[in-house]
Amino acid sequence: MPIRYEIYFDLPPESLLRAIISLHQRVFVGQTPGELFQEFEEAKDRQMLTLVALDDQAVVGYKMGYQRKPGHFYSWLGCVSPDYRRQGIAGELMRQQHDWCKANGYRAIRTHTRNQWRDMLILNIRHGFDIIGTVTSASSPTTIVLEKTL
Repeated sequence: MPIRYEIYFDLPPESLLRAIISLHQRVFVGQTPGELFQEFEEAKDRQMLTLVALDDQAVVGYKMGYQRKPGHFYSWLGCVSPDYRRQGIAGELMRQQHDWCKANGYRAIRTHTRNQWRDMLILNIRHGFDIIGTVTSASSPTTIVLEKTL
């Protein structure tokens, strides 16, 4: 069965949101479900966009973002299940997000990543992002700031 993509102009229904949180925790370590849910709730007020990749009813990938400021979108969170990587899912989620942003008047998309997530860094560069800076902190790894003009 082919991967199906769904788009939500807010948070998705609770059952999908719980599956997204579960996937997120499998890929990224460190946040409890409650902490993630709280972050999602706080982002709702920022003209949020959520894209979900599904294999039948299973969430295999997602991408979330929101308006940073008028005309500028922040691609915030996303991942693909390790079992579904190298199938173009992350690229398709990104393409759909960028198409939606263009159609809705955004002129730029910004995202952050870290050197440890090289596949995401490479994917962003392949899809037209430029590295525009870094954020360093004594308490966490360096964050790479990327931006794409639409």
